[in-house]
Amino acid sequence: MPGNPLIGITIGDPAGIGSEVTLKCVAHPSVREICHLVVVGDARLLKRLSDDHCLPFPFHIIKQKERIERGDPMLIDLDNLPHQVEMGSVKKEYGRAAGEYLEAAVSLALKGEIDALVTGPINKKAFKLGGYDYAGHTEFLAALTGSNSYAMMFLVDNFRVAFLTTHLSLSEAVRQVKRDNIISLVRLVNREMKRFGFPMPRMAIAALNPHASEDGMFGREEVEEIIPAVEECQREGININGPYPADALFSSNRKGGLFDVIVALYHDQGSVPIKLHGFQKAVNITLGLPIIRTSVGHGTAFDIAGKGRADPSNMITATKLAVAMTRNTLSTNG
Repeated sequence: MPGNPLIGITIGDPAGIGSEVTLKCVAHPSVREICHLVVVGDARLLKRLSDDHCLPFPFHIIKQKERIERGDPMLIDLDNLPHQVEMGSVKKEYGRAAGEYLEAAVSLALKGEIDALVTGPINKKAFKLGGYDYAGHTEFLAALTGSNSYAMMFLVDNFRVAFLTTHLSLSEAVRQVKRDNIISLVRLVNREMKRFGFPMPRMAIAALNPHASEDGMFGREEVEEIIPAVEECQREGININGPYPADALFSSNRKGGLFDVIVALYHDQGSVPIKLHGFQKAVNITLGLPIIRTSVGHGTAFDIAGKGRADPSNMITATKLAVAMTRNTLSTNG
């Protein structure tokens, strides 16, 4: 429809399932009725997958810098791949191509030519081999947009988790559990949640140690870093409580009834409960960017890449969330 937003999609690593789930998402009626789609990728690869697995190929193909228009789905063909892509393999050519898709799409978003960006999965090793020395999507997008304060958040329905640290070793993540880091993250999450329809977001922070350390018996981080950070944020008027023992906190709030968002301190602390709750609907967004970005909550799935078996549910949900965010909401329902 004419008033629907323009949503950009990058296909991610060409050797993964990103192209397949993109094709399936673009063909889905519930997606087509709420937005106009602009895919950034490689036309030859997408056409091959379409032919191999009898998937619709509804695109108007254009080259980079050609005019984008609302209407039928458009495909910006960067034509940056070898003639044949070896599915399920790690190659620098594929990592470089994935980075170029992101650069092109972010440029469109920064210029206002698309309203939001949805990203397909990348392979971090291939990405680095291709010349992009970043831990992942989040860090690269922050660099492309000049963002110094940013954070990853996962969502499933009303279950939302923001992360203090992401792609770090566990030992390094523990070293990052510091008062100032926590305060900065909580301020960011509070501001972004307000931006998307939560006037006074209810926040909770997970403990690092078992049983929230039992007043320092099982570690000092709660007493020395986390509690002082929470108290400072409360003095600023932020509605945050904790730290709560992580096992009880996530299980009691999986439907979002107690808190609007939980702050997790390291990657697996937050991503495991999210994916157990709803792996096929888990969506990743980046808070703090000047553009709207959502992503699938899964990886490249090299074991099934190119076989026509990839489930597009994550990509469909991520695209619907991108549309919702253009309307200032943070919901994956519907």
